[in-house]
Amino acid sequence: MKRFRLVNMDTISSVAVAGMRAYFNSFTTSLFPKKQFMFIAAILCSVSIVAQQNNAPATDTAYQKVLADRTAKIVNTLNISDAALYSNVQQQLVDQYAQVNSIQDGNKTAVAAIKAKQLSKEETEAAVKNEEARKATSLQKLHQKFIAQLKLVLTEAQIEKVKDGMTYSILPVTWKAYQEMLPQLTSEQKDKMYTWLLEARELAMDEGSSDKKHAVFGKYKGRINNYLSAAGYDMKKEGEEWQKRIQAAKETQQTQN
Repeated sequence: MKRFRLVNMDTISSVAVAGMRAYFNSFTTSLFPKKQFMFIAAILCSVSIVAQQNNAPATDTAYQKVLADRTAKIVNTLNISDAALYSNVQQQLVDQYAQVNSIQDGNKTAVAAIKAKQLSKEETEAAVKNEEARKATSLQKLHQKFIAQLKLVLTEAQIEKVKDGMTYSILPVTWKAYQEMLPQLTSEQKDKMYTWLLEARELAMDEGSSDKKHAVFGKYKGRINNYLSAAGYDMKKEGEEWQKRIQAAKETQQTQN
């Protein structure tokens, strides 16, 4: 999830203070008494603190509103009539989104810092790999805790809706498409494909943006297509035939109407 990028008053105030300090330091103590300098510095410090206090709530409020709107859409699908339970589940979702975003942002910052060190290619790759492993471990622990908390208050069917809601229902849409395109799939093939899609959903839940959630599923759909191709399916041809069936069904429906 992308946070809003608001004007950073912390940066503005810190730059202003630094500039004024440099300006004041250019004077000799005889021209600019120490007590007077300390008085003005205290005023500047107060301005900086006020700016920080005014800026942080604005950022938090905007971000919290985004999370509240997004999570409400998911919780509304669960048919929860109890107001306290509704609020509890929504807050769990808000916290999960915020913590996932924090871990993802921290990873980006850490990787950027590693690349800025101008290490050798091998050292950079090793350091980045370690950082990615650390991120994966943190996300996995957070994910397990989140699901465990949901299980205390929701049914398995409701948890499924939460997972689909957090991943734009890519799993059910993709699964329906595969079954319509390949009605001749065996039970074994279906089980393997569905297991991969479930795995993709769990991973996609821990991504911080729509694009990356779709990318996770894209990777697994590639794995499924390779599996089906190895089993003898011509995926291009199967896709074309499926589109023909869809078009024929539309034409039949239009004729009946």
